[in-house]
Amino acid sequence: MKKLYLLFTLVLALVLSACGNSGTPEEGAESSEGSAATGGDASTVKLYAPFSGPDGENMKQIVEDYNGSQEETQVDLQIVPQTDYYTTLDLTLSGGGEGDQPDLMVMHGDQIQTYVENGSLQEVAPLLDGDLNEEDYHEKALTGAEHEGTLYGIPFDIHPLMYFWNKDLVEEAGYEPDFVPADRDEFVEMTQAVSDLGDDKHGFVVPTLWPQQFIFPTIVYQNGGQLIADGEVQYTSPEVTEAAQFLHDLIYEHQVSPTNVQQDGELTLFLQGSNAVMLNGPWMMNQLEESGLNYGVAPVPMLGTEQEAVFANSHNFVLPTTVEDEAKMTAIKDFLGYVAENSMEWAESGQAPAAKAVYESEEFQDMEFQSNVAEQFDYVQFAPEVADWGPVSDPLFQNLNEVLLDEKEVEPAMEDAQQASQSSLE
Repeated sequence: MKKLYLLFTLVLALVLSACGNSGTPEEGAESSEGSAATGGDASTVKLYAPFSGPDGENMKQIVEDYNGSQEETQVDLQIVPQTDYYTTLDLTLSGGGEGDQPDLMVMHGDQIQTYVENGSLQEVAPLLDGDLNEEDYHEKALTGAEHEGTLYGIPFDIHPLMYFWNKDLVEEAGYEPDFVPADRDEFVEMTQAVSDLGDDKHGFVVPTLWPQQFIFPTIVYQNGGQLIADGEVQYTSPEVTEAAQFLHDLIYEHQVSPTNVQQDGELTLFLQGSNAVMLNGPWMMNQLEESGLNYGVAPVPMLGTEQEAVFANSHNFVLPTTVEDEAKMTAIKDFLGYVAENSMEWAESGQAPAAKAVYESEEFQDMEFQSNVAEQFDYVQFAPEVADWGPVSDPLFQNLNEVLLDEKEVEPAMEDAQQASQSSLE
């Protein structure tokens, strides 16, 4: 069991750092072409980002376009491999990394509290006056970048869980190819109809590992529950245990999924045309487009019992505490103002930028995939506001994995998970 836990924790650490991308991490940090040499010059902004997948090219293009748009400021983009990103930040911010300190960093929303509490981040209020204001961004995006009511990040995007389906399989099962279930009952009926097509067809292959970190909280939030509230872990609440039981029953009672699905098994079967429904993130767009599948994308339907909700994470621009120079601040603000108006290139990667100038534009709304992502902005919910959410939640997803493998009953699994996560908070 100890070996299983260690393996699960390692896999979780890898996939959480990669939640914004679907490509294979590259080796080493990479500077954008055409950027100015690094150094202490206030006109040069060193930006660290974890976009070592296909979306890295989109980020590079934004930076290159900005650098070419004026002569006062140059951004030096340093792309760090996804799996090494936060380790690299820890070393660099503590003075143990090579090269200069970053002036600006891209950070996931669920990491912000950790870095605030260890003294690495400063609030971004100095950047939000004049041409750049909180009103320029979706309200939920700002919520995802806050800690105790103080804003520590300038939102770049929100990436919620999405609903993908194979139109050919759904039609073969007797439904219209664009059918999206309105509720849990319709979802179960449709996925059972697909599974009834034959042993090699599955209505919804239930992943036992990633991306349950997005799927399970979505169902919990749709049930009206919380994972942690006021410092108290809620895994044994009816809303949480019901979500775990539902996922278990999809496999063993409704039989819409094969058993013992290994890492990425649901994705492999979806790409092979054998899995009708996949729940995953916007970062899947490039891979799905290249697959040639006749697929659809939509907001996640009501798989819970009480309310519209979807779990999401976000990318945000954050300021290290080491940045104090007013001229440097001015240069950073100029770049972020440009990104707020000119991040359609980021939308091309499949993501939904959080700046109103982009997601409210006609060009963005004409993007079927990306507009479906933004359609969920109003009711997204983020990870609980705790430091070190990844390690804190490890016991939850380890025990959920055992439930989905039918190795553990739901109630004792959630009790064990709750006790372990509560201990890590204290």
